[in-house]
Amino acid sequence: MARILVTEEIAEGGLDRLRAAGHEVDVRLGLSPEALLESVRGAHALIIRSATQVTEEVLAAGSDLVVVGRAGIGLDNVDVDAATRRGVMVVNAPQSNIVSAAEHTMALLLAQARNIPQAHAALVAGRWERSKWEGVELADKTLGIVGLGRIGKLVADRARGFGMRLVAHDPFVSVERARQLGVELLPLDQVVAEADFLTIHLPKTPDTTGLIGRELLLKAKPTLRVINVARGGIVDEHALAELIRDGVIAGAALDVFEHEPTTESPLFELESVVVTPHLGASTREAQDKAGDTIADMVLLALNGDFVPFAVNLAAAEAHDDLRPFLPLAERLGRLFGSLVAELPKTVEIAVEGEIGAHDTRIVALSVLKGMFGHVSEEPVTYVNAPQRAKEAGIEIREVSSTASADYVNLITISGGGHSVSGTLSGRRAEHRIVLIDGHTFDVPPADHMLMVTNDDRPGVIGTVGTLLGNAGVNIADMDVGRASPSEDGTSPGTAVMLIAPTSPVPADIVEALRAAPGILSVAVLSA
Repeated sequence: MARILVTEEIAEGGLDRLRAAGHEVDVRLGLSPEALLESVRGAHALIIRSATQVTEEVLAAGSDLVVVGRAGIGLDNVDVDAATRRGVMVVNAPQSNIVSAAEHTMALLLAQARNIPQAHAALVAGRWERSKWEGVELADKTLGIVGLGRIGKLVADRARGFGMRLVAHDPFVSVERARQLGVELLPLDQVVAEADFLTIHLPKTPDTTGLIGRELLLKAKPTLRVINVARGGIVDEHALAELIRDGVIAGAALDVFEHEPTTESPLFELESVVVTPHLGASTREAQDKAGDTIADMVLLALNGDFVPFAVNLAAAEAHDDLRPFLPLAERLGRLFGSLVAELPKTVEIAVEGEIGAHDTRIVALSVLKGMFGHVSEEPVTYVNAPQRAKEAGIEIREVSSTASADYVNLITISGGGHSVSGTLSGRRAEHRIVLIDGHTFDVPPADHMLMVTNDDRPGVIGTVGTLLGNAGVNIADMDVGRASPSEDGTSPGTAVMLIAPTSPVPADIVEALRAAPGILSVAVLSA
């Protein structure tokens, strides 16, 4: 059972999932920074939203943390680099609020175009100001979209329904893809210059902080209205307020601010500005989705499984064809780690066959997780495994190919004169070790294994079976690799037995095996 610390409001359905899995869910809302440092001690998972600041100090205090889960998208309140160095997985729920954020963008767009909040406030205050709050139509206006990610694409879809012309800036979207979305790609300054409305859909990073500033906005038409439902700080609020006050641009609608919560901003003094208190994800549906998603991601992380929405993994999301191979890759990594006397300076991880057509970086991470987990007393995760390799001075070479001579799919780890290969077999996709150091086998990996190299002559297998049987060691699986006779044929070749006993073999029995006639070597392995 793991202790999961929850410091902000999360949908109850997600918390119930965590409790149903047998974990302790410790909900502590409104913690001060000092109280958070104390509360995070002993927690295995930390679930937050946007208010909790997960600093390096917090991560150091939470020395047992496996995962930090952000029930939402933005991660500017989490020190992701520090988490990665400590092997703590950071996960979010990137698809949970995209519809809500896109709809709120359109709501602010319409509110700004038609002065709805201002007219409402005047009317309930007793003023009928019909002529004062004349608005503009969206039809035939140009909407500039900065960032064509998940939310930006949804906004484009909705704006197209209003008959708007769509232009956008996103260096990661191809011209062809933009054309399919009905969007014209332009440089950022040209988007600003042509837009009647400008909406931002970017993460907050050092590169995007202050991106929409005075110099850029001076290129705009006086009809421009700026909408930001992304992250505070991307738009320079003071410059924006000054330019609206001076009539350089027409207005703005903001849901996010550089410092939150806040009740003070130069923008709040302007009649042509619409503001909301970070409501982009504040719908019942988005909260339910975020709670359910982050609960699922945290459960996967606590179980040591691959987590699709981990943001600090050096790999893309695993393709469905690859996922069944990840546990096998981890076991092969453990087997390789136990086979070599010490980890070699260069390790090659080869993925062959149908699965080689996909992004296989997650397979390599699984191998490293198993390989370093075998030799490390500290927890090894998908997150810190590459760092372990770097610290050990080990070069990892990744090779993938859609061709495989003898198997539909094959994973091979090699280095230091040793190699291990495995595949999945049959309809139930059972794990199989098929090659070790050039010898062929068909044995399921096991926690305790012996690899016995011996003279290829009668009686040796019987000797091994007798020694193990007399010691009360039962054999679950066993296979004998092909013999390799001497080149001149004058001496017997060697054979290799791969044995999977049901329990560890006592050290004295291992030594007895090594001393037995015909036995050349005995390696104790684990997978």
